[in-house]
Amino acid sequence: MKDGKLYSLIEFRDRIYEDLDLSKSDLTTLLCAMLIASIGLNMNSIPAIIGAMLISPLMTPILGVGFALAILDTKLLKKSFKILFIQVAVSLLASTLYFLLSPISYASTEIITRTSPTIWDVVIAFVGGLAGIIGARKKEANNIVPGVAIATALMPPVCTVGYSIATGNLEYMVGASYLFSINCSFIMITHILALM
Repeated sequence: MKDGKLYSLIEFRDRIYEDLDLSKSDLTTLLCAMLIASIGLNMNSIPAIIGAMLISPLMTPILGVGFALAILDTKLLKKSFKILFIQVAVSLLASTLYFLLSPISYASTEIITRTSPTIWDVVIAFVGGLAGIIGARKKEANNIVPGVAIATALMPPVCTVGYSIATGNLEYMVGASYLFSINCSFIMITHILALM
């Protein structure tokens, strides 16, 4: 922080508060990310899935929760959880609707991949979360946070849960929900550990 390249804890907290506004443009971006991810999952298109992960705003409230827990800021924690809950609920509702209307009902390889988390998903989420807090605290522009968004893959598991609801596949729903929970939890945990 002495070299002026990192946000101080107070500056970083203020920045997160500013980023946690849920505007119409944020919801539109979220819906665009959900649609791109759902189409990518439906069509087995890795580039579309990666694109959706890059534009998805889900990372911001997750960073907020982790940071709030690290500095014991209950106001930030409540706001971050609220935004995360709304974003996940909107994504689930919209992706379920998409998969109900999609003429392609079979589970693609990309959908199936998101239903069986492994220990490697935990390692990726943990290391990605560590890189995320480093990147998010840097004042200068960097590609770390978008890279973390791709590595930890937040939007595809949510859309896979939407597919599972639309097709009534409980096994896929549990697996994809578990993957999303792992990714969120370990990103948050690394933030707590990094800031202690």
